[in-house]
Amino acid sequence: MSISDCEYGNNTPKNHNYSLHSLPMAENYGKRTIFDDRLSNMPEHVDAKWVPLLSLINLRSISKVKLVSLLLCITVTFLITASYILTWDKKGLLLTPLPYQLRPMGVPTSATEAAAAAQVSSERNLINMKRLVKIISSKLEYTPRKVPDEKDITDSDSHLFSVIPRQFLPGVKSPCWYEKFSSKLSTDPYRRNLFTLRSKSFKNVCDQLRANFHKHLYHRDGGELRLRCLPYFYIIGQPKCGTTDLFHRLLLHPEVKFNTMKEPHWWTRKRFGYIRFKDGFQEIFPVEDYLDLFDLAAHNIQKGISGNSSGEHNTLQLVTGEASASTMWDNQVWSYLHQGKEEAEPSFLAQDFIHAVQPSAKILIMLRDPVERLYSDYLYFKMANKSAEDFHQKVIESVQLFQSCLSERSLRSCVYNTSLSNTMPVRLNLGMYSVFLLDWLTVFQRDQILVLRLEDYAANLKVTIKKVFDFLSVGPLLEQVEAALTKRPMSNTRRAADRNLGPMLPATRSLLREFHQPFNHKLASVLDNSAFLWSNT
Repeated sequence: MSISDCEYGNNTPKNHNYSLHSLPMAENYGKRTIFDDRLSNMPEHVDAKWVPLLSLINLRSISKVKLVSLLLCITVTFLITASYILTWDKKGLLLTPLPYQLRPMGVPTSATEAAAAAQVSSERNLINMKRLVKIISSKLEYTPRKVPDEKDITDSDSHLFSVIPRQFLPGVKSPCWYEKFSSKLSTDPYRRNLFTLRSKSFKNVCDQLRANFHKHLYHRDGGELRLRCLPYFYIIGQPKCGTTDLFHRLLLHPEVKFNTMKEPHWWTRKRFGYIRFKDGFQEIFPVEDYLDLFDLAAHNIQKGISGNSSGEHNTLQLVTGEASASTMWDNQVWSYLHQGKEEAEPSFLAQDFIHAVQPSAKILIMLRDPVERLYSDYLYFKMANKSAEDFHQKVIESVQLFQSCLSERSLRSCVYNTSLSNTMPVRLNLGMYSVFLLDWLTVFQRDQILVLRLEDYAANLKVTIKKVFDFLSVGPLLEQVEAALTKRPMSNTRRAADRNLGPMLPATRSLLREFHQPFNHKLASVLDNSAFLWSNT
């Protein structure tokens, strides 16, 4: 089975065509329409052949002074327009077309004609594409972001840091601690958990935990203490890069205890109170609800602390994890939290808070050829009217919008720009891996981050999984468990209807490969691994 036939990612289809009615658009990244009303006052009965003569008669009626003024204005306008074009500065120049000016596309009568039309479109934009690549390459050489002060981070979410202590239990591998158990929760500790409303599987787990909850409390000094744990590791991205498959295979290791939800999306979304932008802000999921997700692992670890554990594996060595594929890239909430402030780039990122509470956290990243990732993303999340031709047009529009942003903003500003991200018809920015990775490296050390390629994972699963286990410092598997892990069917394979659509058009692939080239070169340089150039795919 080829990689193109096996797609991995979030196992809950979502429609990412966000409604723009609820979005504060910082800029108009749409197309500009220019109306020509020079002939709007011409009488309807005048024949077109008399237009030059009428113009000449009107011109003779103008005084010499007015004629000189008119010619002077035309000359000045021409010089200003030329200067804008030559300096590549289009701010305020309303008559300058966008670099990738969209043209109306008729419905192709055949796949051959559609491919030919797409090829012509790509060739027409070749010069602009080269210019765009040059701009991206120059803007990739930027100064690393300034990490906010720890005090500013803690002050921005005081409740989070009042719940999670600065020190964790010694001798326990996962980041765990004891907190006083409130008598208010004695009847049902999960009654108000918002995750139970959105996950039937987690609700079922809570029903099981509730029955024996008090047996797992730790009694000390006449009080009751509850063991709390955070994830030992995070699989942070990217979407459609194999995170779902990796999640399910890691679950087979007896020392790995995930939460019952693969993607809680708490650090990037739910702690701010939103699920999708089209739904607007909703109720905030408190950190206590997030910690409840790891109670199953905490109960097993508590058995080890109490000396009641049994089996071959020491429960004190259990590791917890979660796999929200939005954690690496999704910081769109910042633009809403800082409305009215002139901030072109996010002042806080999700990793700032994760690092503040867990400076020793381990980070797993799964990537794939960004060209293939984008097509897989399009096929998976778009629900109707999909085609290779439609994908090509949406790619052209997205590249155009991104180039328009770059003419006015920094590269990081465009990558994180919420309005632009939700206006682009395909999620082009998610494949700009180097920008996101460099921001994670501003707070975490290089040896805390393991970056994998889906292509290697698919070609040699056994070797790649062993690399993950070594990174997490978990023990080797029994032969029987290892066989079950490697033989497990792939998760999120491409749907039959999507496979029937075939691959993307050659012109689309060529355009995207050229667009992502500077980002891939930067990524390969940062990781010191030429495989991340994806030059052989």
